This record gives sequence, structure tokens and C-alpha cells, in this order.
Amino acid sequence: MKKFLNYALYSSLLVTALVFTSCQNDIDDRGGINEQQTLLAGSATVQLMERTVSNDGSFDNIVDGSSCFDIHFPYTVSVHGVDITINSRDDIQVIEELFDAIDGDEDILDIIFPVTVTMADFTDLTINGIDDLRELAAKCIEGGDDDDIECIDFVYPITVFTFDTNAQQTGEVSIGKDRDLRRFFAGLDGTDLVSIDFPIALEMYDGTEIHVSTNAELADALERAKNACDEDDDNDHNDDDFTKERLDALLVHCPWSVVVMERDNQPQTDQYKQYLMRFAKNGSVTVIDRMGNSLTGTWNTRVTDWKVLLKLEFEVLVDFNLEWFVYEIVPGKIKLFQENGNKVVLNSACDIVNQDPTTLRDVLTNCKWIIKKVKDNDGEIRRLLGYEFEFMAGGMVTLTKGDVVSQGSWEISTNAQGRLVMAIVMGQEPGVSFEWPLSDLRDALLTFEIPGTDYELILQRVCGDNADDPDVVEIRNIMMGGNWMVANYTNATSPSGYNDFSFNFGAEHLLTVTTVGVTDPAYAGLWRVIRNSDQKLKVYLNLGDMDPLGNLTDDWDFVSITPNRIELKDVSGDGTISILVFERQ
Repeated sequence: MKKFLNYALYSSLLVTALVFTSCQNDIDDRGGINEQQTLLAGSATVQLMERTVSNDGSFDNIVDGSSCFDIHFPYTVSVHGVDITINSRDDIQVIEELFDAIDGDEDILDIIFPVTVTMADFTDLTINGIDDLRELAAKCIEGGDDDDIECIDFVYPITVFTFDTNAQQTGEVSIGKDRDLRRFFAGLDGTDLVSIDFPIALEMYDGTEIHVSTNAELADALERAKNACDEDDDNDHNDDDFTKERLDALLVHCPWSVVVMERDNQPQTDQYKQYLMRFAKNGSVTVIDRMGNSLTGTWNTRVTDWKVLLKLEFEVLVDFNLEWFVYEIVPGKIKLFQENGNKVVLNSACDIVNQDPTTLRDVLTNCKWIIKKVKDNDGEIRRLLGYEFEFMAGGMVTLTKGDVVSQGSWEISTNAQGRLVMAIVMGQEPGVSFEWPLSDLRDALLTFEIPGTDYELILQRVCGDNADDPDVVEIRNIMMGGNWMVANYTNATSPSGYNDFSFNFGAEHLLTVTTVGVTDPAYAGLWRVIRNSDQKLKVYLNLGDMDPLGNLTDDWDFVSITPNRIELKDVSGDGTISILVFERQ
């Protein structure tokens, strides 16, 4: 995609420098350029500079399949039949979340054309169809035409002097960003000379800053930075740049818990869920079932066709006996696939196995915890969404809904697998009274599951009610500023069915719903605004589980708010997107 002049231009630079010398005095007087610091516009050093300030289009590879350009916001894509408007980089993350919500080998995404793309040199092109986009993307291959340098950046502003050998005139340009410097180079002729006002600073990918005072030092710094970091320019958004060496290190670093298992298109998760795998450096792997029994097999990894493969072999656990394609590694999770409907998902168990019970006690007593989900064999208990646990020293725990408080007891122990278990006794609320084995601990999110059943408890940590978060405070203040009505709800047969209800978001997280023209409340529910463990703003609404208000019970993603309008969104496990809009009455 990016075409640069040959290194042979060094010879041209020598010739041009001789011509330039005769005009040296005038140039020194007008522009401060000296003979040793001049650069021909097409020189190798300028090429390195161009590559450093080129537009990096790799952030949207999940959409366009190319690092050599990116698509202008806003645009619309269809993911598994669901239309999504992409207004920012954050919305691109929604696409990957939808892909991950539907595990499988094939992810379906269609771009709604026409779109405008920005090339490496910051020029814009209009693309009218998928064939044109694929043709453009085919010109960009990792290690080929996509040769931008992303491991180092210029620190601006930078002053550049110019000299046109034909017109024998100098100029001075102050550059404030990559785009301006790249377009500045694009406007030069091959015979133009440039000079940089040294010293200048550059920032490396790790945040360290270096200073250069000559062209030679600049060229050396850029040359060294070319391969200093992994630029993640390939088109597999799921690879997260893992290698055989990284995979080997991850496998032996922690125990791994089985969370999904399918063999020959048959679900086997219930049989193997929460089995623990311990990989050893000597190539042995030990599997511990939920009763604490252990079996031993072997493992090894290899690379073929740019894929990393993990081979497992057991005499008894034959469902695992395959050479698995490592499809994705994300923090705390490894996904394995093989053709014909075979899949394994492993979660890191570093924090939940063979840990001192004090570890989990300390986590639970640090701040309060909101119920994100609780399930039993009858399904999700939606009426408990947003309830607040407070775990206290001495084994006492409270469960609060607004101004209603229940008290109980709690304790931490370990089971036969060495897994941490939280036992809760809450006499007034049997929905949470169980011995909950910890299955996942990531940042401020705790997941507990009872193997072989549908029992599940997910808790979200909230410290200080997020009172120090200005976004949370602003949203709460607006929502508490009056009465609201449902203006739109995409999952409703008829949004007008909510026209008779007035919603009041009150203090102590109390949500009161009244029928228009009726004094007594129709329902007293719960609402919360929090920033979750993924740093996303969430709006919890708990209106029970009875229609029609129960349809609004969910932990909604915050989209936008004005003094008179609130927009919320929910993406379900099957990729269905629901939109809920409140407007002030």
C-alpha cells in the first residue's frame, strides 16, 4: 500500500547536497539549515519518518480485515443479522463481544456500504462495495506493504525547515501531529530538501522518552524501534498475539478450570464443568474432578500454518483426546476448537484453587457487592438483581434492597478440589443460602457455581457506591430530577403499553412506578447506576419478574443521557440487542 523510494536515493542526496552547498550562506541566514543536517525528501531517513507517522488502521481489523486503512465513523455493520451503528472505537469492542457470545468457527459480519476509508497517508477513499474493499485490503499484508512503525512516536511540536533546490527558497513549518507531518511529506517533490530543528523528543511504546540531536541519531532511533514491540497488525482479532512460548508459559503457570466442553457437536459441559487441569513443564497434565479424584495424561504444543495447536492425550478422558486449535487467549481464558463441533473453554483458576481462605475473605470484606445474577434449578431469580451484600468480620452478612435489610451468616472454606467455597445462610432469603464454590475471580467480579446444577451467583464489587465517579454522579442526579416515561422499548410488542406508567428514581436506590392518574404506587422496585469491573457504566433496573414491568428488569448498558432523555442498551447471549429509552414527563 505504502510505496517508498529506493535506498539508491542516497546517491542522489550526495549530488543534491553539492548543489545545496553553493547556497549555504543564504540558507543559514533565512532558515537555519546547515549542510550536515539536510535531508532529501525521498531519503531513507525521511522514509522512516513517514512510516512512523502513517495512519495506523489496525484497530478496526475485525471489520475491514486490513491494517493499512480504517473506516470513518459513523458506519453500520450487521453482525449475525443484528445491525449496529459504529460511532467510536468502543463500539468496535461490541462486535467482538457479539462474536464471543456465539462461540464457533464462523463469525458473520456485513458492512453497509458505501463507506469512507482513511489510508496510511491520511488520504480518503470512498468504497462502494465489499469487492472493492477486499481488493484494497489484499494490497496490505502483514510484513508487506503495511510497514508502518508503531513502537515509537514523535513528541510534538516539531519545526521543519524546507529548501526547494529549483526555486532556491527556504520555509519554516511547525508540525503539531502525525497527520500534519505525513501530509507535509506528501507535498514535497523528490528534489526538495528538509531540515529538522533539533533536538527533538520521541516516546517509545513503553512510555520511555528519548532525545535526538542529529539526523543520524534520529534514523538510528527509528530503525531500532521497527521491531521493538508487537504491533498486532494481523487480521485475526482473536489471536491476542499469542505464541507457542506464551501458551506453554500460561498453561503451566496456573491450574485451569473447564467451563465449556463439546465433543462431536454434543454438549458435555455438565459432565466436565469445573474439572481442574494442571499442566506440568515435563509434559504431564493432571485432571481433578469435582469430587477431588485425579487422572493423569500428557500434553504438548506445536505451530503449523501460523496456528498454535495443543494436543491432549488421556487413557480415560477420551473426550479431550484431540489436537486442539488454540482459537483465542484473553486474560484468564483459553478457547480451544477443532473441526466437527469440538470445543473446550478453560478459565484460569490461579485465584480460586489452593488459596488461603483469608484471600477470599479479604476480597469480600473490601467494599460492598451487588448481585449481577443469581440462578437456581428453576432459572434466574430476577427479583434479586441489584441487591447489595455487605460481608463483615465475625461472619455476619447483610442483604439490602433499598431500605429493606436481611441479616445472615457467611464463611469461607475449601472443598475436595482445593477450591474456595463461600457458605451463606440467609434465612429470610433462601435464594442465596448455599455453599457456593468460587469459579472465577477477576478484578471486581466474583462468580460462584454449584457443579452439576444450574446454581450460579455473580457478584459485582462497588466501593463507596461509586460516589467519587463524576459520570455515575451526573447520571444519578439527572435520573432523580423528576418523573420519567418509557418512550421506546424494542422488545415490547407495543411500547405504548408502558404509556400509563410513571417512573421515579428516588433516594436509597428506590424505584417507584405509578399508574398515571393513580396515587398509590403500582410497584416499588430497585435502581442503581454503577461502573462495573470492565469500567462500563451500567444502569440496574429491578421491577421483579411479572409482565409488563418485569420485562425491564436487567443490568442495562448506559448509552447516553440528556436532562430529558435516557437511552440504555442490552446485548443478550444470543446477540439480540434491546434498546430502552426513558423521556422526562
